[in-house]
Amino acid sequence: MATSDFVVIILAAGKGTRLKSSLAKVLHRAGGRSLVEHVVRACQPLKAREIVAVVGHQAEDVTAAVAPLGVKTVLQNPQRGTGHAMLVARRAIPARATFAILLPGDAPLIRTETLAALARAHRESGAAATILSAEIENPAGYGRILRSDDGSVAAIVEDSALTDDQRPIREINSSIYCFSLDRLWPCLASLKPQNIHKELYLTDAIAVLRQKGENVQAVLAADPDEVLGCNTRADLAAVDAVFRRRKRDAIMDAGVTIELPETVLIDPEVTVGADTRIEPCVQLLGKTHIGAGCTIRTGSVLSDAVLEDNVLVKPYSIVSASHLSRGTQIGPFAHLRDGARLEENARVGNFVEVKKSVLGEGVKSMHLTYLGDARIGAGTNIGAGTITCNYDGVHKNPTTIGKRVFIGSNSALVAPVRVGDGAYVGAGSTITKTVPADALGVARGHQVNKLGWAAARRRELAAGAAKTAKKRSRRKSKRKSFRKK
Repeated sequence: MATSDFVVIILAAGKGTRLKSSLAKVLHRAGGRSLVEHVVRACQPLKAREIVAVVGHQAEDVTAAVAPLGVKTVLQNPQRGTGHAMLVARRAIPARATFAILLPGDAPLIRTETLAALARAHRESGAAATILSAEIENPAGYGRILRSDDGSVAAIVEDSALTDDQRPIREINSSIYCFSLDRLWPCLASLKPQNIHKELYLTDAIAVLRQKGENVQAVLAADPDEVLGCNTRADLAAVDAVFRRRKRDAIMDAGVTIELPETVLIDPEVTVGADTRIEPCVQLLGKTHIGAGCTIRTGSVLSDAVLEDNVLVKPYSIVSASHLSRGTQIGPFAHLRDGARLEENARVGNFVEVKKSVLGEGVKSMHLTYLGDARIGAGTNIGAGTITCNYDGVHKNPTTIGKRVFIGSNSALVAPVRVGDGAYVGAGSTITKTVPADALGVARGHQVNKLGWAAARRRELAAGAAKTAKKRSRRKSKRKSFRKK
């Protein structure tokens, strides 16, 4: 449906006092994004003439969150209710707009399809206003929708004003509306702040429209979760759980196995290829992309990572902003970060950290190693306990290791340094100069054996211990003698 004559208004000015936070309500996060970003992204596919956010509390921060998404903002200061917010938004609404979709910035679960259906129903009915409603099990605290015999909306009754006959009604007002603007503006102009907060409310505008005999309709949301707002930390957790469930379901529908899905956290922009297996307690964050046939083992955390096909991530590994090529294996307890790249069939083992380094095809670094700012050629083996000493206190320096190199265990490569193709570095070496191709580099202190030293040391320690014990015994005897006196 074409919605070029619609404008979208997002109410994002509130503080959210029940969250007990210094952060503006709509900037709190659930499902991997801020609440208001979820709302904007749901509205974007409608292709309305304009999306306008009414901002107030922490206006600059909220504007910074929505402006990159093409949203125009308008300041509401002071905040005097939802009706007042709509009047403030009026100056940003294009003259050609005929209809407005209005929704709160803290309703992140709303779907594009639901908003499109609301807009369609509003246009087809010719109503002055159309409310998105929902039926929920426990409607306490929500305003109820009262319908006329013909199915139109007779009134919205707040929870505190319900009669005993009305209280069992389960259809609630979601605070998401469509309005015909030419009929809304006169109603808003006539509103008076006749309430304890001295504010103007859109629900009062609905009442005025009904008093004028205007047609007000309500469209029932197919999924009541879509209208959930976020007024408390518990609400945030409930909304986050819905987002996570939706994402996991979509991933599994695409052919991915997730073991114990309720323990796995996946952000909205993550993609996973078919026949990949994700074990319990895994987090896939940011813009992580995982290919087909991969295995992500228990406890691993991947953020903005790219994994090609058939990659194995063993338990409790961390991959941040790094690239793992086809057939690579890492972990357990591996850490790849800041642009690390593993070429095909490379392997990184337990307690190995790789930072801003490229490991060529078939490279192995299996134990207790740090590789920073390094380039390592194909077929090279990095022994246990090897470190690239890349930081001199001022600059990060590069280490270049050629193809088919063998680096012995417990070696330190002091950058900048180069090891040529086919070279060997002896275990325990501290390499500070270039090792030529096919050479052996050894840099160790000379070993000295002092015969009998250990036995003499043990005798010395034993004698000292005996002397100490004798002194303690004397002090103890003196204390006993003193007590007898």
